[in-house]
Amino acid sequence: MYLDRLQQDEVFVPTEVRPLSELTQMPSRKGLERAIVSNGKIVNIVSKSYGHIPNRLFFKKAEQMLIDAGLDYNRQTINRNDRTFSMDFILSDSSQFSVGDGKDTILPMLRFTNSYDGSERTSGHFGFYRLVCSNGLHVAQAQIAFSIKHSTNGALLIMPELEGLFQKFMDNEFYTISDRFSQMMAVELLDTKAFVRKVLERTKLFRYECSDRNPDPSKKAREVLEILDNEAILLGAKPNLWLGYNAFNAVLHNTLKRSFSRQERLDKQLFQTVLEMA
Repeated sequence: MYLDRLQQDEVFVPTEVRPLSELTQMPSRKGLERAIVSNGKIVNIVSKSYGHIPNRLFFKKAEQMLIDAGLDYNRQTINRNDRTFSMDFILSDSSQFSVGDGKDTILPMLRFTNSYDGSERTSGHFGFYRLVCSNGLHVAQAQIAFSIKHSTNGALLIMPELEGLFQKFMDNEFYTISDRFSQMMAVELLDTKAFVRKVLERTKLFRYECSDRNPDPSKKAREVLEILDNEAILLGAKPNLWLGYNAFNAVLHNTLKRSFSRQERLDKQLFQTVLEMA
């Protein structure tokens, strides 16, 4: 079952905001008075007016949104060096569709991200979860808006009711985008190497060739080709644009070292690039 493949990192690590002078026994300049401490490590230096948002506050409120909306879900959590975190909610009710002959099932997903080092904004957005290879697809445009009120005593987080947002997402994007997925699956790739090279030329995600002197596919390009071929065999299908996009998506999220927000932007760029080839 796909549940066995969901990442389950500890995201509720101990965190506190402490005076920097207390930790260093030295005076600090204006604007750098406090330290964000995560799991015993200093991960950020901030001003005394900074409103720190602990994961326990943000992720628990996000999860309560789903509970209040009566949605069934499975949860995935990611912790990157006690600095940046994400929590994905994969909705497990009847709201799903399949690409192709029914083997490639897609579920709605919500991703919430937070960071203690300032590298990620506290945010939430809708997306899609692909059961076949546990891919999270971030091509949806729907964002989850909430407000944060900062104060010297911390931060107050005001979350919206999810039910209306979820229904709007389902009506506007979830099922309509399945047509684009199916459109991509209908285009067979006769030359997978040429496809990978063309996508990389347009996106500059990484280099196709090993080097200037060696035109063979690089390690990451070979990984894309291998995933593409393996998924085609798994699904009993010919290599196509849909599988090609997902192969790039897998390398983007599992191999490349990018921030959550950067991965989201590159995912959308990849999707648009491949869709234009259909």
